[in-house]
Amino acid sequence: MSWPGAGFAAAVTGLGLVTPVGIGVESSWRRVLAGEAAGSHDPLLAGLPVDFSCRVAGFDPDAALGRSAAWRLDRSAQLAIVALREALQDSGLDQTTWDGARVAVVLGNALGGVQTYELQQRQLDSAGARAVSPLLVPMCAPNMVAGHLAMECGAGGPNLVTATACASGTTAIGTARDLLRSGRCDVVITGGAEAAIGRTMIAGFARMGALSRRASEPDAASRPFDAGRDGFVAAEGAAVLVLERVADARARGARVHGMISGYGASADAHHATTPDPSGDAVERAVRSALDDAGLTTADVDHVNAHGTSTKINDATEAKLIQRLFGDRVAVTSTKGVMGHALGAAGAIEAVCTVLALREGVVPPTANLETLDPEIELDVVAKAPRLAPHRVAVSNSFGFGGQNAVLVVTAP
Repeated sequence: MSWPGAGFAAAVTGLGLVTPVGIGVESSWRRVLAGEAAGSHDPLLAGLPVDFSCRVAGFDPDAALGRSAAWRLDRSAQLAIVALREALQDSGLDQTTWDGARVAVVLGNALGGVQTYELQQRQLDSAGARAVSPLLVPMCAPNMVAGHLAMECGAGGPNLVTATACASGTTAIGTARDLLRSGRCDVVITGGAEAAIGRTMIAGFARMGALSRRASEPDAASRPFDAGRDGFVAAEGAAVLVLERVADARARGARVHGMISGYGASADAHHATTPDPSGDAVERAVRSALDDAGLTTADVDHVNAHGTSTKINDATEAKLIQRLFGDRVAVTSTKGVMGHALGAAGAIEAVCTVLALREGVVPPTANLETLDPEIELDVVAKAPRLAPHRVAVSNSFGFGGQNAVLVVTAP
């Protein structure tokens, strides 16, 4: 085994999560390990062909951020700031003494302030132009989620949002690692945030045939790799990781949760929404990430799959994983528990992958009752599996054929 290889590994020193199964890393991870799915009927979606989702339950932005701050922010930024605060506290970094000009922010976001836009469109239609909020544009613009994180903690370094559809969070983390390696900053705050569960967006996904129609049991609707899967369940959430150089983290005595050791990306150049059935571009992304980490396919123990619970995507990804790793790696998809948080999904899954390696346990794929007979993988189901793994791959794929892959290694 060549790990840790000749590549650059970024130390993960802070973690923050806001997900449909918990506000905070500990509560979210506990339910992921338990395989407790979050899908439920959503009053905002009442009357639509798909009327269920995975929302962040119990999130009170006024209590979390203060009313005067919360009303100025789209929900995606609200979730991101709460995740940021947890990650920074976890990292032990002191924002009052750090050099903010050397702190960067790279966040993934796919769709911007969808809920804000829909609300203001209704205001325009019902009460006219003067009823539209003057904050509409800064609340909707996708870049603002990274901007607000910088304002929250005084991060004055490079600041950007990556938008590669459902690969956005993974793209952000890979970009953040490259930025740290370049020497342009000393700390990078990275991850993803999404809160796009609006009536128009859900109606659009439903018209595409992308969403599950299992309305009679919404908590069982997201079922990656299951023979009875029929689409994904829309979710929201945020994940923030604090990245530093390994030497810097060790010098200040920081706890290192794990390492982001490799990153690869590619494009299918095939179709707007359907993955290339050959899987060739995804294979290039995986191999590129492993090369970047100084590793080979033989070094990989665990794959956190994109695993959306859609027919074609799961089948295509499963064939690619089998081709690269056979059936010897432990595969899981945490979307069975949390649904698909779009631009935030890859970041949430990166946190789960770091935790899986740190804790020596692979979480189960929730709702997997009968493995699709065409999927020849060791998919962990029913219960978590104790496994002292050292190397994992986390896959993310987005519309437009945009693929992003991380290699995560144990500290």
